[in-house]
Amino acid sequence: MNRIFSGIQPTGNLHLGNYLGAIRNWVAMQRDYDCIFCIVDLHALTQPQVPAELLASTREVTAAYIAAGIDPERCIIFNQSAVPGHAELSWILGCHAPLGWLNRMTQFKEKAGKQRDNAVLGLFAYPVLMAADILLYKATHVPVGEDQKQHLELARDIAGAFNRHYGHDYFPLPEPQILGVAARVMSLRDGTRKMSKSDPSEQSRINLTDDADAIATKIRRAKTDPHPLPDTPEGLAGRPEAENLIGIYAALAGMNEADACRRFQGALFSDFKGALVDLAVAVLGPIGAEMRRLTSELGYIDAILRRGAERAGAIAGVHLDEVRGIVGLLRP
Repeated sequence: MNRIFSGIQPTGNLHLGNYLGAIRNWVAMQRDYDCIFCIVDLHALTQPQVPAELLASTREVTAAYIAAGIDPERCIIFNQSAVPGHAELSWILGCHAPLGWLNRMTQFKEKAGKQRDNAVLGLFAYPVLMAADILLYKATHVPVGEDQKQHLELARDIAGAFNRHYGHDYFPLPEPQILGVAARVMSLRDGTRKMSKSDPSEQSRINLTDDADAIATKIRRAKTDPHPLPDTPEGLAGRPEAENLIGIYAALAGMNEADACRRFQGALFSDFKGALVDLAVAVLGPIGAEMRRLTSELGYIDAILRRGAERAGAIAGVHLDEVRGIVGLLRP
């Protein structure tokens, strides 16, 4: 069976964009793939973290996976730092990744900005660790959004460079995988900006832990325009907030935007928002309630992570031992 690997950083405030853009699709993938879903806590260290908050966020992401429908018996769920092989393989692969390749990574340029000389090495080497995450398990497919496509391409380049250098076709070249409705969720306060956990305004996003009242309030306060909704998606051009809310409705309902437009053609936002509130509460309310329940049972969450790390470590250990043999490192 083909293998999926993917993960989310435990940096708090998982939101609707994380659910529609990633987690919901992962739930569907577990039926057809051997799935490994990671909480990438080592990646989170590229930004300053409060230790207690990082630990709590790791457990919260784990709860989100399970509450959304990922089965910890069918899939492997674990935190990245619990398997030391990620860091070891990252070093080995880093010795096959030219600086020129890393210098082309646009995400580093965006995050480092004008403070490039003060950026930490971890931020620069982030894509190499991401490659190690994937290749350590010989994953064949990786679900990616637009902002991660370049990193996956680099992972493929590094895998190819390793294979060519040692004359050994060892690592598969992982393929991007996109399943389900491709939902790009934008801020509720600005339809031109992506919904983000780092946005200072709580009103800009629907958090997965929000209760029904919070979800309803945020949707009703979402920025809109004074025009009625069109009968086709083409009528949403130049109306980013309208396009965003129609897109959210369509994604939550499992339909395309054309069907959503036909359903609400001519409606004013006051009416449409009521329907969107009902749908969002119906879909997200049970997930938030289950997350709150799970995060109150830390022993259960920690046991899931320990068992997942054991299962992931068993796979990683075999592959890393083979890599050591290929590169000429003395095996322990």
